[in-house]
Amino acid sequence: MAGLPNAGSVAHPDANEPLIEAYKEQVRRVILSATFRNAATLKLLLQFLADKTLGSSTESLKEYTIGVEALGRKPDFDPKVDTIVRVQSHRLRLRLKEYYEAEGSKDPILIQLPKGHYVPTFEPMPISLPTSIFTFADTSELEDDAVEGFPTGMPAEDATGESQRRWFFPAIAAFAIGMIALGYWLGRTREEKQLSAGGTAAVQASRGGIVESFWADFLGNDRSPVIAYPDAVFLLDDSNDLFRFRHGATDSRGALVDPHVAHEFASNPRLVAQAGHLYYENGYTGTGELKSVAMLGGLLGRMDIKPIIKSSRDVTPDDLSQHNVILLGSPFQNLAVAQMMTTGDFSFSNPDQHLEQWRGEILDAHPRSGEPSTYHTERDPASKVLKADYSLVTMVPGVTPGRWIAIIGGLDTEGTEGATMFITSEPGIERLNKVLGDRGDSKKDLIPFQALLRIRLAKGYQVLSADLISVHPIQTTQGAAPEK
Repeated sequence: MAGLPNAGSVAHPDANEPLIEAYKEQVRRVILSATFRNAATLKLLLQFLADKTLGSSTESLKEYTIGVEALGRKPDFDPKVDTIVRVQSHRLRLRLKEYYEAEGSKDPILIQLPKGHYVPTFEPMPISLPTSIFTFADTSELEDDAVEGFPTGMPAEDATGESQRRWFFPAIAAFAIGMIALGYWLGRTREEKQLSAGGTAAVQASRGGIVESFWADFLGNDRSPVIAYPDAVFLLDDSNDLFRFRHGATDSRGALVDPHVAHEFASNPRLVAQAGHLYYENGYTGTGELKSVAMLGGLLGRMDIKPIIKSSRDVTPDDLSQHNVILLGSPFQNLAVAQMMTTGDFSFSNPDQHLEQWRGEILDAHPRSGEPSTYHTERDPASKVLKADYSLVTMVPGVTPGRWIAIIGGLDTEGTEGATMFITSEPGIERLNKVLGDRGDSKKDLIPFQALLRIRLAKGYQVLSADLISVHPIQTTQGAAPEK
């Protein structure tokens, strides 16, 4: 037990860096979970509180600081009038409880926000024991989060100290068991890293499931694949308004745009002509693509793979020859996708080059019986809210033998998110394997293919499901560059 922090406390990073990294990884796991998927404010709050705690800056975790720095309140924020910090802390407490009761039940570390406090605790997850040993009463979920100091609901002190003994000894036992579990988890993590240090992705995936096995076939011996996100170019005016800039001469971000270039190549020349000074801006990426980077990074992290994440404009010939490359987004937003996606039955198309918003289509050059030749984003006829999107997963051999290129993109940014959820999930890979030919335990080559998916949405941005519509093999020589 020497050198480890007490239950509910956090050591300074320099004192126990491996443990601190485990805590940070647990925060990332919670934030990227399905339970927190649509809780943007709670994710920001948890990340802020965790960063301050793990950085030994807990003295700043007061209502005012949290309201201004984490929740975007103005400097005149008055916690006595505006209760947002207490309300959101209460909601975060409930959401953490919901997470650990379901998808986080087997996580190695338990994160809690004690009642009456804004400093989260990090404890080893206790091993499940018979309920007859301990009984925990949930007295109330309507506590007042305004109190800063001792948490509410603490047992009252009595003359004999019996109340203290009732909770102290079970806490010590649970902490000891939890520390054993955490030590095993950290030890196994180190062991797996040592095993994988001299092997391939397939060696690491041998301890995983069908998802890891599928991606191990894609990765081969590449320990650092490239994930490239789209960074479409816009023209930014002095009012911070953006104008779409599909093609034409570009310069570094922030550089002034030649007025003649802007007028000739911008999507709306009439508005651009009235905008005044314009600057190149490529710092915007769709939310679906960002979530996709997180999902892929999580999967590769479990396989002990460290991806290189970069803008699609920064992908180099060396990247394509030395690494496997995963391109995110459609060719409407990702220049690298437009250049590399030159083979296969399915293709992206925009029937109106001057208007883009949700008008793109996926075309099928060789539709099978009963399949349409065109797929487009579906919207509610009355409200125009997005109901479904279509996306493609394309996997083809790269420019050198043994390297592959994966393109995951939707007509809309949420289509990209849904496709990534599909291709990194066990149900998705199971469905795909059945169509491609289940490889089972025997090692078979990855087959070049395109998979068309329908992504069902709620509120236009919440991904509900990803349904496999069709899979078309791509006729190309394995290990050689796709036809250009």
